[in-house]
Amino acid sequence: MSDGFDKGHHLHLIDGSAFIFRAYHALPPLTRRSDGLPIGAVAGFCNMLWKYVQEAKGADAPTHVAVIFDHSSKTFRNEIYPLYKANRPELPEDLRPQFPLTREATRAFNIACIETEGYEADDIIATLSCRARDAGARVTIISSDKDLMQLVGDGVEMMDPIKGKSIGPDEVREKFGVGPERVVDVQALAGDSVDNVPGAPGIGIKTAAQLIGEYGDLEALLARAAEIKQPKRRQTLIENAEQIRISKRLVELDCATPLEVGADALSLRDPEPAALLEFLTRMEFRTLTNRVAERFDATPPPSPEVVPAPAGAASPAELPTIDRSLYVTIRDEAVLAEWLAEISEKGVVAIDTETTGLDEMQAGLVGLSLSTGPGRAAYLPLGHVDGAADLFGSGVRAAGQMPLERALALLKPVLEDPAVLKIGQNIKYDWKILARHGIRMAPLDDTMLLSYALNAGAHNHGMDELSELYLDHKPVPIKDLIGSGKGQIGFAEVAIDKAAEYAAEDAEVTWRLWNRFRPKLSPERVSTAYELLERPMVPVLAGMEMTGIRIDADHLKRMSNAFAQKMAGLEDEIHQLAGQPFNIGSPKQLGEILFEKMGLSGGKQGKTGAFSTSADVLEDLAAEGHDLPARVLDWRQLSKLKSTYTDALPTFVNPETGRVHTSYSIAGAQTGRLASTDPNLQNIPIRTEEGRRIREAFVAGPGMRLVSLDYSQIELRILAHVAAIPALQQAFRDGIDIHAMTASQMFGVPVEGMDPMIRRRAKAINFGVIYGISGFGLARNLRIPRAEAQAFIDTYFERFPEIRAYMERTVAEAKENGFVRTLFGRRINTPGINQSGPAAGGARRAAINAPIQGAAADIIRRAMIRMPAAIADLPANMLLQVHDELVFEVEEGAVDALIAAARGVMEGAADPAVRLDVPLVVDAGQGANWAEAH
Repeated sequence: MSDGFDKGHHLHLIDGSAFIFRAYHALPPLTRRSDGLPIGAVAGFCNMLWKYVQEAKGADAPTHVAVIFDHSSKTFRNEIYPLYKANRPELPEDLRPQFPLTREATRAFNIACIETEGYEADDIIATLSCRARDAGARVTIISSDKDLMQLVGDGVEMMDPIKGKSIGPDEVREKFGVGPERVVDVQALAGDSVDNVPGAPGIGIKTAAQLIGEYGDLEALLARAAEIKQPKRRQTLIENAEQIRISKRLVELDCATPLEVGADALSLRDPEPAALLEFLTRMEFRTLTNRVAERFDATPPPSPEVVPAPAGAASPAELPTIDRSLYVTIRDEAVLAEWLAEISEKGVVAIDTETTGLDEMQAGLVGLSLSTGPGRAAYLPLGHVDGAADLFGSGVRAAGQMPLERALALLKPVLEDPAVLKIGQNIKYDWKILARHGIRMAPLDDTMLLSYALNAGAHNHGMDELSELYLDHKPVPIKDLIGSGKGQIGFAEVAIDKAAEYAAEDAEVTWRLWNRFRPKLSPERVSTAYELLERPMVPVLAGMEMTGIRIDADHLKRMSNAFAQKMAGLEDEIHQLAGQPFNIGSPKQLGEILFEKMGLSGGKQGKTGAFSTSADVLEDLAAEGHDLPARVLDWRQLSKLKSTYTDALPTFVNPETGRVHTSYSIAGAQTGRLASTDPNLQNIPIRTEEGRRIREAFVAGPGMRLVSLDYSQIELRILAHVAAIPALQQAFRDGIDIHAMTASQMFGVPVEGMDPMIRRRAKAINFGVIYGISGFGLARNLRIPRAEAQAFIDTYFERFPEIRAYMERTVAEAKENGFVRTLFGRRINTPGINQSGPAAGGARRAAINAPIQGAAADIIRRAMIRMPAAIADLPANMLLQVHDELVFEVEEGAVDALIAAARGVMEGAADPAVRLDVPLVVDAGQGANWAEAH
């Protein structure tokens, strides 16, 4: 298969990963001035590509070229040998966010960029080399990687890009002691500590070359190993023959990698000046930008001076005190033009919108505040009304304001300018407000998310709290302007001069918080978490929220009526069991019935003297066989479903879109899990019939289907990885029923024909152990004696000692550092971990669970961030995220294409940041409503 190559072609294959690491280690750390993004490796990579482009000319110039990268996912070699590359150190914190940018850089240079899931870059290079060589073309591999030297031979050479030296058969023989055709045999014997290829213990390159030279090839050597005179060497080869053969499979490159790229796609092309200059300008590579512009006689995009965010940014004490008298009110085009010019010059602006309400999908824009630094803030009023002028309360437009549409038309170029960084506090709100007016702000920084990345779990991340904590400044309270209670007014009715002080202060405070937080990312080792998991979520979630989802209000009404009837029946039953009527919704009355009248055990009185009737208390009583608390639990569940969903959901339908638009909180949970509000769609029960029926009310539009993709047992998979549990890892790789396997390991029963009750117990322990379940908790879940439950847990830890080791290791880390980290670098603070008393147990369980639940949250975030690009060409939208599940709406004819694309993104979401030792598996379903799809 030649794929279009012929004898006149000369193919250059550039080892992209080698370029990246060489660039990273050769240059000092470098960050982008506008936002602190690490870019040192990208800068070096671009300089190397530019040098290559300049030199790839003349009589021996290539006709085809490609840069080859390692894909993010694991490769087939991990299936052969799970410990392959297990010794690789973690990627440097500041290198991870640069990998996607090197791919973008390659495309900006108009060079083919290739990577393939399940295969390494070396396999792709091998495949393309073999195809081109077999067609009679010449191949030059631009790399000094020893693993590629097995490809050298007729028509294939290597070129060391640093030394500028050609690597042919002689150079290979000098390094390995054998020709290229026997390099694999030598590597199989010698192994490779870097890639954790085992080889033959005690045999190095020199000895391996001697043995292969004497016996001809590896199989001949192993077949005749008994003839070797040295006893130790003979024993090593005989005992490790299978390990050596496995090692050969690991080091031998695959020349049949599935590639859908032909020669035409690899043709050498000059860079497109506009695209290349746009990328280089965005990266702020000024020197290279100027060189490229000069070479192509082109004008680069504007590269304004940008306010830097260097280490050692000004502290609050070093900045002047906030002075509201300095603020400007922008009332005409001339003043607005001056501010826009200043923003463009500085390249960074803090922005905040003032609106008529909190619902971004319906709120009107009242004004917009801007700040370019300490003491530089302004307010642009756009929708204030003079309420006193209108006896009917609607107000008339206050004087001294620019027309809304004209002001937004002037703002739009700057707010969408990729060279101007827009800073906000919870900027997703402002993004949606402006998006409804046709403005898509980018790039973005969010002080709430910066604080969250640095201090998750330490405190809340609202602006007022952050201002007092980090700036020692108390902002003007909103109630000072709009009042409270029945006399509260809307922000549009606030006098412009008062509104200006309040709003402009918010913008300046936001700028100052950014000035404090941004420089801390790298020293605190949270740059990767912020750049890969926090900041990119803003436009993704904003898009989902604005799309919304349809609901069937009639279905919900019928359910609400059915719930009411069922609750009435339960009320009668509960009153009969109690022997008297009482208010079931009153904890005080319920406690008196249970613990005074009925005399049930377990009653605990609080400070007020009332008995606790929490869900835990009622579940314990129900587990003891008491009917009344069991019926109260049923009544409470129906009551909550009715009030929270069947009654409330229709009230959230947007009259303009006819859809429900939930709002996601990115910084809500310290583990990185998203929360949703107005309405909350995260907590609809899925394991009950009523919960599933509520999901039936979420429906697809005409000609559309809902598609649900859900990670299978993701937290258990992460536990198997982080705790390094070989049995669980292998079970996941083999696709075995993990709960049945656990039961088999614990109770010594075969998987086939297993009693479902035994599997259920193993499942309860599997999931419970992630959350630090106690014997008491497991006893309640399984409704078995506490001693028996504790015995199950003890047996579990005996069978999987790695889990206890993980727990102890994680708690020790939390106690020493005051925080734990997820696999992706998310930092989760653990307050209370060093305390004693009852709170210590909860803090310990939280610390154990945080890296697992946090990693699961990180993985689905990475999938969501990549999803828009992956499904851009499909008639589909991502609508909802519910823990480990994503819900899409797609045209009926594109369901299969969407599932394939989305599943690929989700199952590969962990890489390249983390190479999991277990596969991620995603279950998919589709239907006319959410219940059918799940």
